[in-house]
Amino acid sequence: MELDEAVDWLRSNHRSVLATRRRDGRPQMSPVVHAVADDGRILISTRAPAMKVRNVRRDPVVSLCAVSDGFFGRWVQVDGAVEVIELPAAMPLLRFTYAQVAGDHPDWAEFERDMVAQRRVVLAITPQSAGPDRQG
Repeated sequence: MELDEAVDWLRSNHRSVLATRRRDGRPQMSPVVHAVADDGRILISTRAPAMKVRNVRRDPVVSLCAVSDGFFGRWVQVDGAVEVIELPAAMPLLRFTYAQVAGDHPDWAEFERDMVAQRRVVLAITPQSAGPDRQG
């Protein structure tokens, strides 16, 4: 699968499982929702103390398996490098992610207060490969 095709599909299918590596090498998988930025990076909002954040700070390579909203049917795996973006730089990306996944927030000031209180960060994945290349 071409990388551009995978990223385009991810723009309208927001449910996924993020795989990071634990210290001992075993996978740690987290159900997440994601957005796709205009520059093609995949954005995930999460809390700074979350295990996935600790894992990517140590090993910044991840895999993301995204499924359609109906679960069965087409799916896409993207592998790439990830960067942790912290507040205050993360706030515009947190707003963007929320809007792409859930639509307009009724009170953006409240949203921003909540993001600070929850110690939110953004995981920004730069996709490097995508699949599947065959259906089976």
